[in-house]
Amino acid sequence: MSFYNKIDGKGLQTAGQVKIPRREGAEWLVGVGFRCWLAGYDTGDIACWETGWNEYNRALGPERAKRAVTELACWVRALRGCASRKIEYYPYGCAGFCPDECMAMSLIAASQHHRCPAMQACALALTGSDLVDPVIEAANAFGDVLQEADQRLNPEAVTALSAISRSASPVASAAGRG
Repeated sequence: MSFYNKIDGKGLQTAGQVKIPRREGAEWLVGVGFRCWLAGYDTGDIACWETGWNEYNRALGPERAKRAVTELACWVRALRGCASRKIEYYPYGCAGFCPDECMAMSLIAASQHHRCPAMQACALALTGSDLVDPVIEAANAFGDVLQEADQRLNPEAVTALSAISRSASPVASAAGRG
């Protein structure tokens, strides 16, 4: 059974969008957090970050959410700072994830499962830059905090999500989304 069959019962993929169940699971939490934090940085609208915080608080409780969101913010900031290209994401509320969001999930899964070459490849793909050490360090810190909060990404996400990202074309631009 494929990774997608395990997480959504169907393994549905359409137009570069991976269908992942809404509001559940470590993969979803990473994807939606990534989406909300990027949107907050891009728009300057604090409501994007509040939405992300609310989802983490709902899933983890306030103490665990505080630590996880702190590391999420550091990771996304490092990623944006090292990126030589526009990182894309779907608006909050979309049922699926775009290729960059999937690659971000793969990066955190690779971190949690100690797959260093995969982490390097994911970081290079996301940033479009050779400057990935800060991204990897921040991803490790975020992955560790999630793991401590009992949010462990599936090891199959390392290869499954990045494979989808390579085969799908980008669909949505991040500009003005939130």
